[in-house]
Amino acid sequence: MSQTIYNVLVREKEVFKPITDGHVMMYVCGPTVYDNSHLGHAKTYVSFDVVVRWLRYSGYKVRYVQNITDVGHLLDDGEDRILKGARREKVEPMEIVERYMRSYFEDMDAIGVARPDISPRASAHIPEQIEMIQELIAKGHAYEVDGTVYYSVESFKEYGKLSGRRVEEMEAGKRIAVRDEKHHPMDFVLWIKAPSNHVLQWPSPWGRGYPGWHIECSAMSNKYLGATFDIHGGGVDNIFPHNECEIAQSEGAHDQIFANNWMLTGTLLVDGVKMSKSLGNFVTIKDALKQYRPEALRLFILSGLYRSPADYSAAVLDAATKGAERINTAARRARNALKTAKPGDASNNERLITLLDQYQMRFTSAMNDDFNAPLALSALFDMSKDLNTAIDEGTASQSVLERATSIYTELGGQVLGVIQPESRTAAGSGSAERESALIQMLIDMRLEARKAKDFTRADSIRNQLSKIGVILEDGPNGAVYRISSL
Repeated sequence: MSQTIYNVLVREKEVFKPITDGHVMMYVCGPTVYDNSHLGHAKTYVSFDVVVRWLRYSGYKVRYVQNITDVGHLLDDGEDRILKGARREKVEPMEIVERYMRSYFEDMDAIGVARPDISPRASAHIPEQIEMIQELIAKGHAYEVDGTVYYSVESFKEYGKLSGRRVEEMEAGKRIAVRDEKHHPMDFVLWIKAPSNHVLQWPSPWGRGYPGWHIECSAMSNKYLGATFDIHGGGVDNIFPHNECEIAQSEGAHDQIFANNWMLTGTLLVDGVKMSKSLGNFVTIKDALKQYRPEALRLFILSGLYRSPADYSAAVLDAATKGAERINTAARRARNALKTAKPGDASNNERLITLLDQYQMRFTSAMNDDFNAPLALSALFDMSKDLNTAIDEGTASQSVLERATSIYTELGGQVLGVIQPESRTAAGSGSAERESALIQMLIDMRLEARKAKDFTRADSIRNQLSKIGVILEDGPNGAVYRISSL
């Protein structure tokens, strides 16, 4: 089955055809590293993490580039976000960058987001940005005024094609600063003349200054992916002006399509309002992880289509926690039952394996349809119900459990990242094998106590396990455990 992607540029799903067969070139706008990342960032980067995981699982070789913005991202009042962070914490700007870049990657590692293949920093690509600006000036798309260079939106007839806005209908002053020196109110800055006391500045043909926010993505994507590449991703809130300006710069400089497919994630909302630092209604990833397991955060994000908005609340996260517990318990039961499973009846094996194949096909169909993670998850949850029944009835044979464990590991773990690897435990530290063995030893001790009709001791062991988050569930094949702190 072919892969489809909802292409924001054309407002419909299209069959995905990479420029080079078997290879995908993908760029996603990365964070501006001036503070800790919040759950809004998690929504975007978990979503694209799953896109990359699925493409690789499907056999594509993916080059995934995600930039780090460490200069030039201006607030609406014209102040650089990095400088604002440096002033807030009374440190050098690059101290802020290093601190929060490390924090960002720590957060991504913690929630299971794989590192991009290339994470270029804007400040390390000043020559490439200057070169592109020079090309835009030469082609009549940009002009310089007293050391500052602007892009002329009237020179690019398709400006607004991604967001659906028209230049003549745009209101000056909204997200783009109005200055008398501009040829048109909507012209945006490519290079900014730096005051003498400005900390972040570099030499250029137009004097000392620093780049605007938009030019960095155009320059770095061109360097690592080429003038035209397969997929450009980011958050929908950056569709204008950032993504629109990227297109104008890149297509103006190279006279060819910038990105063939545009994928934009929906906004994370709190009480119907976008979660953002500027509004102060955000929850950092670090704070969220104090209450919830990474698998629960991922399941929350993947329970909605990536391009749809999502509402954050404690109730929704609690529901995601229960869902993560359910699916991880099913996967753990399958692994535990496999240790003592027998070959089983051939006809029953065939029936159950056919059923598992159907669930895998449902998962695959969902992911190939614009990376529909909610439908893919539903296939795994439905599979878990049938598998639990088979385990309880004693009809889950060795071959059935091997097949189910493979599906959980590959689809739930490697693709979606919502199922823990077998080697991990809820504690997340120390020897996983040792902790698992200790839990099993206590379960065996409880079983011996029950056989000796010492129910007081058996209940005491069960209660002690419960206090550390290990919940026992008795079944016809013995007790299995789940971790309530998921």
